[in-house]
Amino acid sequence: MPHSVGSETLASRIGSRRWVICALLFFATTINYVDRQIIGILKPTLEVELGWSETDYATIVLWFQVAYAAGLLVTGRLLDRIGVRRGYAFAIVVWSVAAMAHALGRGVASFAVARFALGLGEAANFPAAIKTVSDWFPKKERAFATGIFNSGSNVGAVLTPLMVPPIVLALGWQAAFFITGALGLIWLAFWLAIYRSPEQTPGLSPAELAHIRSDPPEDDRPVPWKAILPHRQTWAFAIAKFMTDPIWWFFLFWLPDFFAKNHGLDLKTFGPPLVAVYLLADVGSIGGGWLSSNLIRRGWSVNAGRKTAMLVCALCVTPVSLAAGADNLWLAVAIVGLAAAAHQGWSANLFTLASDMMPRSAVGSVVGFGGMAGAIGGMLMSTYAGYVLETTGSYTPIFMLIGFIYVIALLIVHVLAPRLEPAQLARTGEAEGRAAS
Repeated sequence: MPHSVGSETLASRIGSRRWVICALLFFATTINYVDRQIIGILKPTLEVELGWSETDYATIVLWFQVAYAAGLLVTGRLLDRIGVRRGYAFAIVVWSVAAMAHALGRGVASFAVARFALGLGEAANFPAAIKTVSDWFPKKERAFATGIFNSGSNVGAVLTPLMVPPIVLALGWQAAFFITGALGLIWLAFWLAIYRSPEQTPGLSPAELAHIRSDPPEDDRPVPWKAILPHRQTWAFAIAKFMTDPIWWFFLFWLPDFFAKNHGLDLKTFGPPLVAVYLLADVGSIGGGWLSSNLIRRGWSVNAGRKTAMLVCALCVTPVSLAAGADNLWLAVAIVGLAAAAHQGWSANLFTLASDMMPRSAVGSVVGFGGMAGAIGGMLMSTYAGYVLETTGSYTPIFMLIGFIYVIALLIVHVLAPRLEPAQLARTGEAEGRAAS
């Protein structure tokens, strides 16, 4: 009689609890993007009802990014110290309450305050998720796991244009903010019930725990900022985020307006084009993570696998330079959708670089620092987009800029981290010991 274990898949022998944790990260990221993107969906409506100009809207978006940048710098460090279970829970309460508070807004100032609070809370999402992946997955699975949870940003971007217009048409724009904001509090109940570290998770099989910890052991002592900032690896990640995160911010906050102005769409009609763009982005997120992970499984080095996947993504963004000149709606959707997919594939691999080059105890800090750099870039993009649209009324200069940013960013990453070698960081104890001597 054949041995039954021989017919089992590898996944069933190891266990799959880590993928349940990945699913929690996916849903949190989905909610994060619903709460973030709703302002872009409602831009044409709120401009009419509240009398906003292009620069008024850019100012509201800017305050979100100011808070997001500050929050990333603080939350990444905080998560490394207090852990993701408590840190994630607190963050989602803050951003959910802030999301609902938008319904009370009446002018630019009140919306800016609500967006600022939302940015502070939402800043914790990606540092927390990346840190959770580094705790729950070995290196060979991290890019794929990151691609899965990061695809929640695209699912959120798909759900928002499907959910929000019917709510607005039936109940008003205030109800849309209340209903979508409350989703985070539902997620919180599942997070507190399910999440523990692998070593403290009841029912986690010894085989799965061994698989999770199959990488060489890492030093978990705290890493001071002065030990993180001098390293080229830190700046490779941060500069790439500074250059490419603003593109995704632009897609989230201005695509509905782009389709409204260039193709005559409105709240009732721009849902299908936006859904198509973000479905393509979802495929790109998972595909980009899968590509590098698959290359590494086939024997490629981590350096070659990650950078090859990122190069493919960078090249796929370049046609977006033609998007503003496309006369046909669905041609424009295809061009922008390809760029959005490529961005998300790029992002899945870029996030993974942090855990490739940094020890687990520093991942949250480095991701937070890079995210802050990305948010600063987003501030510049918001200011630039508002100015260009206010003065020219054309999206062409913006899309021309986007087309070549990724190739340049990859070149900078390669110069600063040619082999993606792990950074050798001085620990708190080591630094104190040297100071004492």
